Amino acid sequence: MKAIINIGLKKGVLDSQGKAAHHTLDTIGFKDIVKDVRIGKQIIMELNTSNEVEAKEEATKMCEQLLANTVIEDYEIIIEA
Repeated sequence: MKAIINIGLKKGVLDSQGKAAHHTLDTIGFKDIVKDVRIGKQIIMELNTSNEVEAKEEATKMCEQLLANTVIEDYEIIIEA
């Protein structure tokens, strides 16, 4: 199974990288198109299980213990066969 984990800052947490990217996009001509920019990270891993429920549970444990800083970050887990 494949676990795709998307991690990003929680709403209300200042995203300085997103702000910088948004400013640069405005500067190079995308001012009227881009409303906001948030930058996060994506982790893709192959899990040694064929059980979707187990895969989601284990990926959640990984996020809670290591991959995400749950004080300031939210995460989303997508499991693919």
